[in-house]
Amino acid sequence: MAAEDANSATTKLLTLLNVSALKSRKRVRAIDDSHTQTKPSKRKRPIAFTEDDALETTPTTLQEDANPASDAVNADDESYDTKHGDPEDATSLHERHFGANPEALTERSRLQVDQSNWKTTREKVGALTVVASLLPESTPLTKMLAKKTAILERLRKPFLDRQAKQQQERIHVQNDLLSILSANFDLYHPAIPLNHHQCIREAIALHALDHVTKKRRRILKNNERIFNAKNGSEPPEDIQDQGFTRPSVLVLLPFRSFAVQWINALTSHTPPPSFQIENHSRFLSEYELPPDAVDKLATAEKGTYPDDHVEMFKGNMDDNFRIGVKLTRKSIKLFAEFYGCDIIFASPLGLRMSIEKEKSADFLSSIEILVMDQMNAMAMQNWDHIEHVLSHMNKFPNESHDADFSRIKPWYLDGYSAYLRQSILLSPFETPEMRALYHRKLKNIAGKIRVEKVWPVLEVPGSLDPIFTSFDCLNPQDEASKRFDYFTTQLLPKILKSAVQSSNTIVFIPSSFDFIRVHNYFRKQTGLDFTTLSEYSSNQDISRARQAFFTGKKSFLLVSERFHFYRRYKIRGIRNIIFYALPEHPQFFSEFLSYPFLDDGVDSTDVSCRVMYCKYDWFRLERILGTVGAKSLMQGYS
Repeated sequence: MAAEDANSATTKLLTLLNVSALKSRKRVRAIDDSHTQTKPSKRKRPIAFTEDDALETTPTTLQEDANPASDAVNADDESYDTKHGDPEDATSLHERHFGANPEALTERSRLQVDQSNWKTTREKVGALTVVASLLPESTPLTKMLAKKTAILERLRKPFLDRQAKQQQERIHVQNDLLSILSANFDLYHPAIPLNHHQCIREAIALHALDHVTKKRRRILKNNERIFNAKNGSEPPEDIQDQGFTRPSVLVLLPFRSFAVQWINALTSHTPPPSFQIENHSRFLSEYELPPDAVDKLATAEKGTYPDDHVEMFKGNMDDNFRIGVKLTRKSIKLFAEFYGCDIIFASPLGLRMSIEKEKSADFLSSIEILVMDQMNAMAMQNWDHIEHVLSHMNKFPNESHDADFSRIKPWYLDGYSAYLRQSILLSPFETPEMRALYHRKLKNIAGKIRVEKVWPVLEVPGSLDPIFTSFDCLNPQDEASKRFDYFTTQLLPKILKSAVQSSNTIVFIPSSFDFIRVHNYFRKQTGLDFTTLSEYSSNQDISRARQAFFTGKKSFLLVSERFHFYRRYKIRGIRNIIFYALPEHPQFFSEFLSYPFLDDGVDSTDVSCRVMYCKYDWFRLERILGTVGAKSLMQGYS
């Protein structure tokens, strides 16, 4: 099967090369005729150039004029001022990793990555405790991070000026992250505090902008070398500086409101009058709330809603979007065509729908930096969308898209781009799916770094003492079935025998699949009066269910974690709480334990709480009991 896949990839690449060769012959013409337009592709509308796009001093190369949507640079891409002086270190790290011939990309290094042969160490990077996974022959982490952050001077200086106005804590956070990112490591940060989100976005946006700038500078320099070659002489051969397609940065986000925050972070490094934001009014009209809409979360008095809920859901909550951003000499162009942009901001759902509609994911073939922000929210949407998008990353394109294969970097043609792609994963906490993605999908030969956090014990209201009940499970694939069997045969029968515990009882169920399974079980049982609250409940259903439970008409209330994530309602009438499994979001645990005390005259002795868990619930236990407490509980479990 592997041999068949390799042969298929080779056949596809050879086909693309042949198509490209035929197209390139058709495009040969004299320099003086460089402004002649070629026939546009049936699949893509050619990009129209304004007078501002015309070259001022140096004509374009033959390819870039014929193919405005390709990775070649157009005149307005001379944004990156090749004459501006920068220290050699500002580009050396970038060239060593993303250049045409990375020294570290060898057959041995690829084999070690495929075999997960990582050398893992735990070290300190500034204020961060990190777990670094490097290939055995790699330079030690401390030496690789010792160099000054390699950001271009024209970007670094304005950034430092803005940093001077920030709190020292945020400055240290940004510098620590940039030192990791500048060394081209993959970064997995699953412990981002709420007040650090914005400063982290600004640092990563600067890194992405710096990456695109260096890439475009290299292409511009090679364009100039080709143009300066004497007539009739062979052009320079070391000009492999592109991918199959132009987009090189992908940022996955859960809602449109986060796209607004990321665009703001990006444009903070490109302020006017040096840069203009094209189509900005259209962007605000489509990605912010309509002018007549009232954002209850943003305008509510502080404390009305939890801070994390306000931060997550203020603004436009639409989860189906995708937008291309092109960086030019004088502007940032929003709503650029995918094959003519540098950065793509999209939701997993929006990108998946685009892939399925076009039956192509060629715009993901040359992604060199992948950013996934607010992964906890994307996990509450549909993790399968993320898996679908990642399965199409860094694959051979189905069409040539008028690419000049003589300028494509060899490691793209060899199918090794996944070994050089830098991935940046961000979340306030981690889940097994995130950790699995970190271990299985990140193949960066430079290494990968995971930020580690020692979790404190979560504060719970009053003197409640939850009872943690374990069940045996030896295989993670059997976890859902074992949990259901224990709940229906052991825990629930005991509860139904007690008159006190079989009324005013809420069952919190994190997984949607488990929720459906338990819901169906309750429906089949006679004498069980219950109601439900899920992410699919209408406002009328929610009002009816809450009222029935509060008045005692319904003894049991089944609640899914997604319902609480999106709605965050306070539920009254609770006296008994069953956590079918601990919530992914740790604050949900303390919130549900506080709800019984919304009613007058309730004492902690009137409230019971039971928690089901197994050894595969480590991440959730750690966030509730603290790292030390979870280890102690697990030792007793084993």
